Amino acid sequence: MKSSLSIIFVLNFFFSYGAFDDSTKYFVRFKDKLVLYSDFGYASAPFTIKYPFSNDVKSIHFKNNYNPVLGFGGAYKWFALRLSFTLKGTSRSKKNFGNTRYFDLGFNFQIKNWFFDVDTRNYIGYSIKNAYQWNDTLNKLKPNDIRPNTNAISLSINTWYFFNKQFNMPSVFGKTGHYEKRIGTFYLKPTFVIHGISNGGKPIIPIDLIDTLNDKTASSIFSSVDLGIVPGYAYLERYKNWQVCAFFGLGLVTQAKFYNVNYYQRGFLGLAPRYDIKLIGGYSAPKYFVFLNLDFDNKSIKFGDLIYRQSFYTIRLTAGLRLDVKKNKSILNSNKQKPKRFHFL
Repeated sequence: MKSSLSIIFVLNFFFSYGAFDDSTKYFVRFKDKLVLYSDFGYASAPFTIKYPFSNDVKSIHFKNNYNPVLGFGGAYKWFALRLSFTLKGTSRSKKNFGNTRYFDLGFNFQIKNWFFDVDTRNYIGYSIKNAYQWNDTLNKLKPNDIRPNTNAISLSINTWYFFNKQFNMPSVFGKTGHYEKRIGTFYLKPTFVIHGISNGGKPIIPIDLIDTLNDKTASSIFSSVDLGIVPGYAYLERYKNWQVCAFFGLGLVTQAKFYNVNYYQRGFLGLAPRYDIKLIGGYSAPKYFVFLNLDFDNKSIKFGDLIYRQSFYTIRLTAGLRLDVKKNKSILNSNKQKPKRFHFL
């Protein structure tokens, strides 16, 4: 797979004005240090379509191939920049899983009690696992049906409102700050998501499994627009220089869902379950840090007996340094007014 370059440009403005007091001992911000870091990880987006296709086949599983991703980033004051690119060599056999092209772009920022996260994901190229069970042209030596045009896409705008004013996401992530003691908070997560799958104008479900009595099984696109609020709880534990934070939320969203057959689109309105799971933990000292970030993002669309479920997940290990920056005292003394504080991730 050709190397791809994704640029995540993060401008995180956090207007404190008393909402977070640095004199407290809940967390420490290293706003005057230059933060340099590197990260390594994986991102994937498998999905499943469930339907009573036959007595032997109740669901089909789509798997994408993926490359390890290496990133480099830095942050200082209110500015942060991260560059990442895929490394050569896929994690799965191209013979059985084909090739996946993918694009990830996102940014996030915090303003007082609100944390905002915008994320776009586009994955092109999947394989249907163990398709030899219904496809006579395949066998156990070549079990999967490679689908180079199958495409999964997601655009999400998520917001977390934390009821505890001392809950600071930049300090949770551990790059530009860290906590000094445990903290917990309930939160509300307003969410707006556009997501779906397609197959280049052809049916997503293999022809051998299409039910002639249900036109949805012949659809070339499943898509939806989700809007709702997911309540949850976040808890952070600090022990010496070790820090672990977990998020868990569960709720329902209003969903406008669509499917396309022969370029004819039909739509429905309903409810869909959503859960919110994040786990961030690692070791943070004033001069350096190492953190592991696990992020799970689930999506689903239901048309009667036909259910499409997809999970976008990311696993990333980040390590970095916090460096002191020398300042020109004469310039600092000339600034009579204390500058406003801007916080970034």
